[in-house]
Amino acid sequence: MSSEGLTSTAYIKHHLTNLTFGQHADGSWGFAHSADEIKEMGFWALQVDSLAWSTFLALVFIYFFRKAAKQATAGIPSGLQNFVEWIVEFVDSSTRSSFSAKNDLVAPMALTIFCWVFLMNLMDLVPVDWLPMLAQQFGHHVLGMDPRHVYFKVVATTDPNITFGMAFAVFFLMIYYSIKVKGVGGFFGELAFQPFGKWGMPVNLILEGVSLIAKPLSLSLRLFGNMYAGETIFILIALMYSAGLGFGIFGGILQLGWAIFHILIITLQAFIFMTLTIVYMEMAHQHH
Repeated sequence: MSSEGLTSTAYIKHHLTNLTFGQHADGSWGFAHSADEIKEMGFWALQVDSLAWSTFLALVFIYFFRKAAKQATAGIPSGLQNFVEWIVEFVDSSTRSSFSAKNDLVAPMALTIFCWVFLMNLMDLVPVDWLPMLAQQFGHHVLGMDPRHVYFKVVATTDPNITFGMAFAVFFLMIYYSIKVKGVGGFFGELAFQPFGKWGMPVNLILEGVSLIAKPLSLSLRLFGNMYAGETIFILIALMYSAGLGFGIFGGILQLGWAIFHILIITLQAFIFMTLTIVYMEMAHQHH
């Protein structure tokens, strides 16, 4: 795509813009053709590429883990069974070390979060032009769209809608179990009466309220920020391929090095999201 006459700025913006479906200013519904149209569509616009990839990767996770479970044997395990058992044992060990209460939801949720976030992050290792170029051809020949207006982000975790959605789901579960385990009075008491006791209630509410709200914000923004930065670096490296043979070779070396390093980043971010989820659920089950 960098060879199609786009400026560097336009190339970067194109790769960092979602394929968005929503209501245009004239009342009609359709895909956005620019960042300004995306802004006009407002809150109810759908980021089609993020929704599609996150759903597809969730189905990939479900398919392979279900397949491993159905084919599980006490004899010599297959490679898939070995791999799945290793992940399950890893997540189970992390859950047991951080979660002391009894809740049959926490370990499966931790497993889902780790695998799902890892798979979405893993898409960052696909060369940045391959899938967007296929999407442009599909949009042009099948949907009759101008290729310049076919946006296609493949890393769902670079979309704050996805990371905030997962973080708020964890947050609501944390609130639910806090109230279920401690009661409304116990939950409110933790917000109102610490750290300065009942006479410091206004200050306590402010401090604890900020701490409570910060949990989903930090959970979502940490994942989004790291993955967005990583994707941007891949895009900047891809620009070097259009700057001549020498820069292209240097860009290839940089891309390989960043991809190897990024394997650690995508795994670490999935692990951090999972671990913080377990810790937040532990806090919801413990009385102060």
